[in-house]
Amino acid sequence: MENMSSIIDVPGIKVGQESNIDALTGCSVILCEHGAVAGVDVRGGAPGTRETALLNPVNLVEKIHAVFLGGGSAFGLDGASGVMQYLEEKNIGFDVGVTKVPIVPAAVLFDLAVGDYKIRPDKEMGYRACLNATDKFVMQGNVGAGTGATVGKIYGQKRSMKSGVGTYSVKTGRLVVGAIVAVNAFGDVVDLESGNILAGALKPDADEFADTVKVMRVVNGVAGNAFINNTTIGVVATNAKLSKSGANKVASMAHNGLARTIRPVHTMFDGDTIFALSTGEIEADINVVGLLACEAIAKSVVNAVIHAEGISGYKSCKDIRMS
Repeated sequence: MENMSSIIDVPGIKVGQESNIDALTGCSVILCEHGAVAGVDVRGGAPGTRETALLNPVNLVEKIHAVFLGGGSAFGLDGASGVMQYLEEKNIGFDVGVTKVPIVPAAVLFDLAVGDYKIRPDKEMGYRACLNATDKFVMQGNVGAGTGATVGKIYGQKRSMKSGVGTYSVKTGRLVVGAIVAVNAFGDVVDLESGNILAGALKPDADEFADTVKVMRVVNGVAGNAFINNTTIGVVATNAKLSKSGANKVASMAHNGLARTIRPVHTMFDGDTIFALSTGEIEADINVVGLLACEAIAKSVVNAVIHAEGISGYKSCKDIRMS
C-alpha cells in the first residue's frame, strides 16, 4: 500500500519495518545513509532511549545515520545493534580510523503486556528491518514499532484500544517535512478537526469511550493501574538546512503535534520522544520547519489509529466506527 504522503517524501530518507504479529511487537528503522544533522526532545516521564546525549549541540558528532524505534521496552534497544551491523557492513558511520561507527539513536515503547513479553526486538530484527528499508512506501497501522501499540490505559490494558504506526508529510515549495510515529499513549487520540475521540480508554461495555481527561478530573488521579505500558515515539525529517541546535528546536516544536492529538500527553506514564533529522538540501526558516513538523506529527498520530486493526481482543478505531 503506497502512502499519499509520508516521511520518505524527504529525499535521502528510507524506512524499514519488521514485525512479529504472533508476539505483537516489532521495530521501525529510519535510515539516512548519507548522514543527517539530528536533534531530540524527550518529554515523557518514563523514556527508554539510546544515544540521545550525543545529540546535544555541545557534543562532538554532527550527523547520525539512522534512528531505531522499537517495542520491547528497554529490552528492545538491542535492536539498534542490528542497525549498526547493517550500516557498518555498508561502510557507513563516523570515521574513527580503524572502522566507521554508525550513529544510531533509539527509542522504545512498552508493549510487553500486549503480546508475548519474552519476545521483543533484538539485533536480528533490527537488521531485518534495514533489509526491508525502502523509499517507495511506508506501511501504517499494526506494523513495525506499532505492532503492539495501544492507547487509553487509564483503566489498564484490558480497556485500551489498538493503535500503531502512522506517517505523513507536508510540502511548501521545495521544503518538505515528514514524520513517522509509533503511538502507544496513556491518553486518548482525538480528531484534529472535531476534537472527538478516535481511540482511547473504553467504558466497561467496551462500546463507548470513557474519556480519559474526564475520568482523571473526577477521580483526581489515575483510576486504574496505568503502570508504564505507554510512550509515543517518532521522527520528523526535513530537507531544510538545520544546525544541531536547530534540529533540537524543531524536535521540541514537533511535540506540539502530540499535544494537539493525544489527551493527556507527556504524563509520568509516558516516555514521549521525538527525533528531528535534517538532510540539509535547502535554506528554510526554522519557524516554518517547526510549524510543519507539528502538523506532520499530529496527522501521523491520527493515521496511526485510523489504520490500526483490532487484534487479540483489542478493538480499533475501525471497530468503534462500524459498531
